[in-house]
Amino acid sequence: MLIETVLERKRAKSGVRLTVKTAVAALVVALAVALPQIVHLVAGASGGVRWLPMYAPILLGGCLLGFKWGLGVGIAAPIVSFAITSALGSAMPAAARLPYMIAELAVFAAVSGAFSKLIVRNAWAAFPAVLLAEVAGRAVFLTLAAIFQGVSSLDAATVWSQIQSGLLGMVLQAVVVPAIVIALRAALLSDSKKSE
Repeated sequence: MLIETVLERKRAKSGVRLTVKTAVAALVVALAVALPQIVHLVAGASGGVRWLPMYAPILLGGCLLGFKWGLGVGIAAPIVSFAITSALGSAMPAAARLPYMIAELAVFAAVSGAFSKLIVRNAWAAFPAVLLAEVAGRAVFLTLAAIFQGVSSLDAATVWSQIQSGLLGMVLQAVVVPAIVIALRAALLSDSKKSE
């Protein structure tokens, strides 16, 4: 709830708060749609599995927006990406992967968002927030694949292989996303204190 805290300190009216949070959420979703496209252009299809570019904006959104708004962003991003890329002729994520991605990113955002109040008090909480969100999200992905492998094209072995392929991306995000959150927190809270 970093964004909410800044808006409270600036004594923003409820309409302004809603507008700002909606704009931040829309920016996070836009980044979650655009980054995979860029990574796929630069690194090919395997780059998406390795670097997991949609995850970073979702983790960031959870930390900045909190549980509820983060959860909304986590659910919306893969749906919006699927809709836009399907219209362009190459669905990303693929239809078979979409339900799993929605669940996984919802968990990413919800867990990182659950730490948002703590992040306002202690910037370093961004590190466990992101790490726990990553572990929980990937665990949900693997569990769902195991449960539904009889009726889905994704089985637990395939998902486990994807998780292993994406470890470098997860480690990188576990460092970079909290660093971004810490920098944004410092800038936003410093700015909000000046306006008090």
